[in-house]
Amino acid sequence: MPTVAAPAPLSVMAAITAAERYAAVRTQTEALCRPLLPEDTVVQPIIDVSPPKWHLAHTTWFFETFLLKEHLPGYRVYHPQYAYLFNSYYNSLGSRVNRADRGTISRPPLADVYAYRAYVDEHMQQLLAPYRAVADAPFAEVLELGLQHEQQHQELLVTDIKYILSTNPLAPSYWGEQNVVVPTTAAAPAPAWLQVPGGLSTIGYQPETGDPSGFCFDNELGAHTVYVEPFQVQNRLVTNAEYLQFVEAGGYADFRYWLGEGWDLVQQQGWQAPLYWVQQPDGSWHRFTHHGLQPLDPAAPVTHISFYEADAYAHWAGARLPTEQEWEVAARHFAPEGMAGQFLESNRFDPAPVPASADPTQCHQLLGDCWEWTYSAYHPYPGYQKAPGALGEYNGKFMINQMVLRGGSCATPLSHIRLSYRNFFHPDKRWQYTGIRLVK
Repeated sequence: MPTVAAPAPLSVMAAITAAERYAAVRTQTEALCRPLLPEDTVVQPIIDVSPPKWHLAHTTWFFETFLLKEHLPGYRVYHPQYAYLFNSYYNSLGSRVNRADRGTISRPPLADVYAYRAYVDEHMQQLLAPYRAVADAPFAEVLELGLQHEQQHQELLVTDIKYILSTNPLAPSYWGEQNVVVPTTAAAPAPAWLQVPGGLSTIGYQPETGDPSGFCFDNELGAHTVYVEPFQVQNRLVTNAEYLQFVEAGGYADFRYWLGEGWDLVQQQGWQAPLYWVQQPDGSWHRFTHHGLQPLDPAAPVTHISFYEADAYAHWAGARLPTEQEWEVAARHFAPEGMAGQFLESNRFDPAPVPASADPTQCHQLLGDCWEWTYSAYHPYPGYQKAPGALGEYNGKFMINQMVLRGGSCATPLSHIRLSYRNFFHPDKRWQYTGIRLVK
């Protein structure tokens, strides 16, 4: 995968200017789309997946709407109808194309979307040219939010492209290569259980204790004290081989392991294995990847599973999923040993989680590789307040009926993750790189 060096957030950059950081983030987005054919960029197989062309335009609309229109004197919007086409969910900014209908936006053509990006980038460079470190705090906060927002869409691009290509009967490679076989690993190191002391701990964004990036989303604010009982955490993520044992033991056919809603989904959707797993006529398992269909790597972390599948496996294995509070307490307890993992910049060929290190005394893969489902609903932290205006819609209105995930994935940009980061999805979602860490 073409990459650029992971850019640091504005508040800590010393050697690069604001304009250079902006350019680095924007360049990486376009690099992710470069292997695609124009036809690939308009497909929307399910509501959760947005066409790559829409991602390219929406992230551009964000900078035009929240920065150029507000701060660059004399700026003229590129096209008066693009606000309707490429607004995502900001009700306060007017009507928009229904999320499920983004795949109907066949026009403007892809070339016009790239021209739109170039136009906005040119004017953003004019706006940012005077700055190394932006002194205007409100302006700097919106600029950094825009860059972090684009990095979120980089991760979505990786996962959406994978889903789009997986629905093609030809099972094509993202890179257009044929007969590429991705190597597998024979076995993962045996898992170990590590003790985490109980008691009072502080969770939430804490720049003074290991979150030095200088940025967080508003849903991370409100560092607060929590109490957890002593518990044990498995030192690595659950692997494909371990999850395959659950599959072959009839886990998808036994209601005893499943929450009621999950069991209903298994029946309705016909789930028999994680998303992208395909059993061949000889009984072997393959998985769809950015290189097309590949043999299942037994030692790699299992991924593309719903919360319901993660919870069912945990029950089958005689353990459970961590709460959000337990996950962050464990992550802070074992930092920095558990910080190494696969990120967007790690693998230019096939973004994928990889087997953990063999050291049984350390807690591996806490950041990167797979988002880890927690058994915690996505709710506001104590004292949470939505930002005024349209940006107040960024997180707050989604704090219902979703579960928290922690840790980032192999599709997450390295400079975008931190210990306090709170991702969230509905419990049935499987198209992201989601995995399992057990506790007991």
